[in-house]
Amino acid sequence: MSGEPEVHEEFEARLKAYEGRPAAATGVGRDPVNEPMIRHWCEAMGDTSPAYTGPDAIAPPTMLQAWTMAGLTRRPVRTAAYDELLTLLDESGHHAVVATDCEQEYLRPLRPGDEITFDSVIESVSGRKTTKLGAGYFVTTRTDIRAGGEPAGTHRFRILKYAPAHRSSKPAERRPRPVVNRDNAGFWEGVARHALLIQRCTACATLRFPWLPGCATCGSLGWDTVEASGEGTVYSYVVMHHPPFPAFEPPYAVGLIELAEGVRIVSNVVGVPYDKVRIGMPVRLEFRRYDDELVLPVFQGVTP
Repeated sequence: MSGEPEVHEEFEARLKAYEGRPAAATGVGRDPVNEPMIRHWCEAMGDTSPAYTGPDAIAPPTMLQAWTMAGLTRRPVRTAAYDELLTLLDESGHHAVVATDCEQEYLRPLRPGDEITFDSVIESVSGRKTTKLGAGYFVTTRTDIRAGGEPAGTHRFRILKYAPAHRSSKPAERRPRPVVNRDNAGFWEGVARHALLIQRCTACATLRFPWLPGCATCGSLGWDTVEASGEGTVYSYVVMHHPPFPAFEPPYAVGLIELAEGVRIVSNVVGVPYDKVRIGMPVRLEFRRYDDELVLPVFQGVTP
């Protein structure tokens, strides 16, 4: 008993020594804040706010990290200190990693033409925590973002470096149940009878998904439904590898599906290998029963 806590305290003191040290080299945004990127972001998010267009446009605040990202062809330049910290955790058996959450603080609006600079530090390393994935340490980095030399925002990113828990054999887990409430009950009633229902505003005829109590276009609370044809395309997708969840067998593809009616829905892409899913791939709606209670809409990939 006397030895193990001391070992943990010594190890955690070594981890704590990295707090406050740089996590990435001081950086410069690859491009100034610019209108094309703002337009692409708004189109992808379906955000039609007039604040992001016109001569007095600002960038959506949630784009904060976009101006600091290295892009697909380059990696962020990590410091030796951050690499040492991750190596220390790897060598102690905490070799698995999962991103857990991020936080952003907005200090001033960003406008087209703003030149972005930033730096990143290791803000904190937690004590040893026990999670369902396994025991490990939360590492938080903080990136301070400046525009024209002035503070513009802060982005915190947190990962868990952990030793995977040993899983004993258990009965097969059930898939999580959807959260059904007054606002979306009609949607799930439709799914139960194999109909994918889209809300339609009775005042301006705008279709909306997911279901909401009011129309984002005109504010009307009146609505009815139309049934989706079931045809669509993959608008975007991710392949899930980690973390493993009970009742799911990674890797598998999760798609943002653009329905023929123009709205988008998140669901699994099935019937094709996960590494064959592509943006623009045609898909067709089907309903799958996962147990006695649960039916879900999924989308079958259609290959040429």
